Amino acid sequence: MLGHFQTIAAALFPPPRVPLERQRWESPDGDFIDVDFAGPPQAARVLVLLHGLEGGSDSHYARSLAARFGEAGWRVAIPHWRGCSGEPNRLPRAYHSGDSEELDWLLARLAAPLDALGVSLGGNVLLKWLGERGEAARARVRRAAAVSAPLDLAAAAGTLDRGLNRLLYTRMFLDTLKPKSLAKLARFPGLYDATRLRRAKTFREFDGLVTAPLHGFRDAEHYWRVSSSGQYLGGIRVPTLLLNARNDPFLPEAALAAAASAAPCVQVELPERGGHVGFPANWLARRLIAFFSS
Repeated sequence: MLGHFQTIAAALFPPPRVPLERQRWESPDGDFIDVDFAGPPQAARVLVLLHGLEGGSDSHYARSLAARFGEAGWRVAIPHWRGCSGEPNRLPRAYHSGDSEELDWLLARLAAPLDALGVSLGGNVLLKWLGERGEAARARVRRAAAVSAPLDLAAAAGTLDRGLNRLLYTRMFLDTLKPKSLAKLARFPGLYDATRLRRAKTFREFDGLVTAPLHGFRDAEHYWRVSSSGQYLGGIRVPTLLLNARNDPFLPEAALAAAASAAPCVQVELPERGGHVGFPANWLARRLIAFFSS
């Protein structure tokens, strides 16, 4: 239960208010990404912060980390995955846990080399991109960190779709994912079945009905298998910190075994406590700043 408490409590404390400057970037396929910037504009170093599922620059961890990295001298860029900045994106596609091609063009827009930090879904995308690009990623990213990344998406979905997790977390995520998807269906009729979408109560149902077909996967299992970052850890060549709590309610501890296959340049830290992005804000910021400063 401590994992649940830490996960939920972290989101209850109001994060610092951080002045943000928004830019809209046109994507190569005719869509857009909104990027919020914080910290000194002329900073010598840039940190890109990739948010989690249905998060954004207002997420408690994004605000806290942006404030502390800004104070430490970083310019922080927070790109919003498509549809997460408060305005629907233009195309039928949205975003997903393995969207490393999206991340590739986002990183190309920022000055290199930069530091990259991914949280939850954002951490999974970042680790996958690092592993896919291998040595080539070093030209773009100086150091990287992933916090509470779901290394095994099938295991994470199975855990979230059962018992208390389904009531606490899956329902919360679907409460925003389903209305967004229904609004998209109104603009693009025929994408999926509205009746089945309204009835969906699990990630298996939602990902099989919406996420997978929208992004070129056969079904939910295919999407989870291809997109899970654990299988890519051995290909990482950028110095990377992998930080996951053993009591994360989103991911069974057994699924952390994937971290054993990480490349030597990946520093794996698996503290006993911390929930899902539930580490104390000051401790998390200090740990990450120390890693990126080393």
